[in-house]
Amino acid sequence: MAHEILMLGTGNAFLPNGRHHSFAIFDNRHIVDAPPTALISLREQGLKVCDIETIFITHLHGDHIFGLPFLLLERTYISDRELVKPLTIIAAPGARQRIEQLCEIAYPGSMKNILKKVRWNEEAVGKTTDGWSWQRFGVNHEESVDPYGYSFSSENGAKFVHSGDSGPCENLSSAISDTDLVIIEMSIPEWVPSEHHHKPSDIDLLSKSHSDKQFIITHTYIDDKNSKFPTITESKFPSHPNNVHHASDGDKFGWENGMWKIQE
Repeated sequence: MAHEILMLGTGNAFLPNGRHHSFAIFDNRHIVDAPPTALISLREQGLKVCDIETIFITHLHGDHIFGLPFLLLERTYISDRELVKPLTIIAAPGARQRIEQLCEIAYPGSMKNILKKVRWNEEAVGKTTDGWSWQRFGVNHEESVDPYGYSFSSENGAKFVHSGDSGPCENLSSAISDTDLVIIEMSIPEWVPSEHHHKPSDIDLLSKSHSDKQFIITHTYIDDKNSKFPTITESKFPSHPNNVHHASDGDKFGWENGMWKIQE
C-alpha cells in the first residue's frame, strides 16, 4: 500500500510570501494541526473538509489551532450537515477545554452539536482506523502551550516524524533515530535569540548526525522561491546537506517500495 504526505502549508506564524501556515495531511485523511489558513489550503488542493478523519494537535499557539473553528463550522454547515462522518481530535490533556473555548469565542453557540460529535483522544499513543500507529512526545518549546511532536508508523512499514514547534532536544533526536522521514520546523534565522525553534545551523547539525534520514523543512521564515513580493524576513535559502529538502506549499512525498520520495 502506498502512502502520501502533502505539505498544505510551509510558513511560520508570520506567513512568508508565497506560503500558507505550516500544515500537513497524510493519506488525505489525517492532518497535523489546523492553522488559520487551513480551509484555503485544503480547497486549493481539492480536498474536502468532511473527509478529514483525524486532527493531530502539536500545541496550542494560534498559528496551529486558530483554523479549527473554521474547519468545524464548514463541516457543520457545508460538507457534513448531518454530522455523520467521524472526526477525532488528538491532543494533550487539557487541550479540549481550550479548543472548545476558542470555538465558542469565534462562533458562540454555532458549534455545540459538532463539538459533541467529536471524538477526543488525550492518550499519548494510539492507532488510526486505517492502521497508522502514533506516539506523542514532548519537545522543546514554550511550556504554556503544551508542545509535542508525533511519531507515525504504518502497518506496512512507512514511518515519519513531525516535530511540531521545537528547538533541538533529546526527545526529538531519539524519535528521529527510529524513523525514515522527518518533517521539521525551521522557524527563525541565526540572529534570533531563541532556543524554542530550529535555525539553519541546527538543521545542519541534526541532518548530519542522522545522515540516513530524510528531512523536510516546514514552518520556515524564508519566502517561497517563486514569490514576486518584497521580502518579509529573508528570501535567500541556506545551503543544506543533500538529505534536507526545503519544502514549498503543495510538495508531496510518497512512500512506495519501502522508501519515501518527493513526487514531482
